Amino acid sequence: MNMPLPQPPRDLAPGGRAGAWLGRRVDAIARTARHPLFWVGAREMAGVSVGLTAWAFMTGVAMVKSGMSITEAVLMSLLVFAGSAQLAAIPLIAAGAPLWVIWATAFCVNLRFVVFSLHLREYFMFLPRARRLVLGYLTGDVTYVLYTRRFPRPAETENQRRAQMAYLWGGNCANWVMWQSLSMLGIFMGAALPARWGLEFAGTLALLAMACSLATTRLRALSALIAAGAAVAVFGLPYRLNIVAAITIAVAACLMLERRHGEPAEGRHA
Repeated sequence: MNMPLPQPPRDLAPGGRAGAWLGRRVDAIARTARHPLFWVGAREMAGVSVGLTAWAFMTGVAMVKSGMSITEAVLMSLLVFAGSAQLAAIPLIAAGAPLWVIWATAFCVNLRFVVFSLHLREYFMFLPRARRLVLGYLTGDVTYVLYTRRFPRPAETENQRRAQMAYLWGGNCANWVMWQSLSMLGIFMGAALPARWGLEFAGTLALLAMACSLATTRLRALSALIAAGAAVAVFGLPYRLNIVAAITIAVAACLMLERRHGEPAEGRHA
């Protein structure tokens, strides 16, 4: 007696495929969250995020006090996950500057992330492109510093990759949640507070304090002074292009100074 052969499995329906994909993603997230280094990254990020949360709050206040609606401010906080770019773009948006000027200013302010991405390329190239884009959106200055300090070299085995990714995801999730929470609080409190309090300048003061704290070497302090002087000298440029010009002048001057004084120092050291 011949037994009927089993039928080959049919392709899943679109809904079934989406459900299977979602199930795999949830399972992968759960495995990452259960890894011990996930919570190590979250704790280390939480330990240094006090200043960042204050900056997030002031950025939220500055957005609504500059004339943006609550909806626009919330969307900007979620889509533009970069406080310095937000503070640089806010006065340009309020002044009605062209879109290309706003994009150019934000790009110049965030040029450091190009350097970060070049450094992290070897760490993340094993991931699919979509996941790399998500990590690029979530990874900020402090999480980059903490991650590269703990892992000076890219992973070589699958277990090492899982450990590194768990640590990075823990820091990124903690950073994103704390930033967005305080930014939203600043947005809604800023909308409720009276305009006579003059809080629209608070975000600029917060960014200035952050910039001063980063001037830890003579070259960095000199670059800040050059940028400030150039911004004042070309203040009359339209659409606040003095910001772009100041960044360009400071970067060019410091590159020349670093090349001029770095080569002899390296020769003596060798």
